[in-house]
Amino acid sequence: MKEEYPDDQTARQMILEVGRRMYQNRYVASNDGNISCKVSKDTIWVTPTGVSKGFMQEKDLIKMNLDGEIIEGIRKPSSEIRMHLRVYQEDNRVKSVVHAHPKFATLFAIANKPIDSRILPEGIVQLGVVPCAKTVIPGTQDVPDSIAPYVNDYNAVLLGNHGVLTWSEEGIMQAYYRLETVEYFAEIILYANLFFGDKVNRYTDEQVDQLIEIRNKLGIHRGGRPT
Repeated sequence: MKEEYPDDQTARQMILEVGRRMYQNRYVASNDGNISCKVSKDTIWVTPTGVSKGFMQEKDLIKMNLDGEIIEGIRKPSSEIRMHLRVYQEDNRVKSVVHAHPKFATLFAIANKPIDSRILPEGIVQLGVVPCAKTVIPGTQDVPDSIAPYVNDYNAVLLGNHGVLTWSEEGIMQAYYRLETVEYFAEIILYANLFFGDKVNRYTDEQVDQLIEIRNKLGIHRGGRPT
């Protein structure tokens, strides 16, 4: 099967678009968050440190190889790019990685609780379970080490006290849409528990099996099974 990647211009434009959406949806504040997109099996475009994701320009972006060496660009990448590189190293099928701090999902990360629920079909089909990695100091080697165990079995991971990381084999828009789904799923779970508690209706084991079968037919072969 031939691997298909966007060309440099398309990748840069898509990164800028995702950055604008992240900022407009308040998934990031100030200069938070980072985005990467593969353009070949061993090269990626990434966002710079110290620049708002809502106001980036093409000239701000950086081209790197998967060893972390800069190929093109005048700015520096964030130290958090190491967790992006780790995702690509753990699964070479991944084509894009997105990191942000959406509020509701970050509440789960602060509580060190996975997003694991049977109440929303879209969450089960498009995402599955979102585990929570242990709390470590951002920018250190501990961050990529903490997320590595989850890459091959899930579509996203909560970073302990530090937001969300999503990835995709399909490309940057799916990685971004998974970020949207994580946040929506987290918000629904929190409100459902707040207003209805144990009275919330949940899918049965048989129904979960059917939803996972739908997920598999869509070509999403990871995500885990909600408990």
